[in-house]
Amino acid sequence: MSTQPATVEPQQGDLHWRLSSHPVTLLTFLSFRISSLLVYILGLWLTKNFILVFIITVILLAVDFYYLKNIAGRRLVGLRWWNEVNSQTGESHWVFESADPETRNINATDRRFFWLALYAQPGLWILLGVVAVIKIVTFISVTPFWISLVVIALVLTVTNTLAFSRCDKFSNATNMASNALYSGGLARSVATGMLGRFFNR
Repeated sequence: MSTQPATVEPQQGDLHWRLSSHPVTLLTFLSFRISSLLVYILGLWLTKNFILVFIITVILLAVDFYYLKNIAGRRLVGLRWWNEVNSQTGESHWVFESADPETRNINATDRRFFWLALYAQPGLWILLGVVAVIKIVTFISVTPFWISLVVIALVLTVTNTLAFSRCDKFSNATNMASNALYSGGLARSVATGMLGRFFNR
């Protein structure tokens, strides 16, 4: 009597796009992240037309930056950030926003995909930069301009990585503070009275 091996069903949190709550957003996010790397790698090894590779890669990086910052981050992990400039002083500062955890549950698969892709991208660009430097040093048909493309990619990807990391820490700190402050009726009434006196000054 032959026994068939039991199929293992994917569980929430596994890296399988079908488990995503927003599969279109997730696949679009991953495709932009991967495509810029692929264009650079193929251009570095297969063509000498740096201008074409530069233009396509920068466009993909810019679209990836915008999509991640304004769409993917908000839908996949409930986080958003932007930069505001004070018109009077000219100083700029980052603003962080997170979804209310009580009204929105973040999918574990979406979260894993998001953070893995967010942190892996700068690391891969650093690796490609090292490869480009080695090829330049060994005079293997690579111009120093390829390094400039890596620098642009690192500026864009590291900016998003740092911003979302700070946004996540800010969100966790805010949630912990609100849970501690509003855990009981007494704490709620004290906090309400303090806030009322502060705004009535």
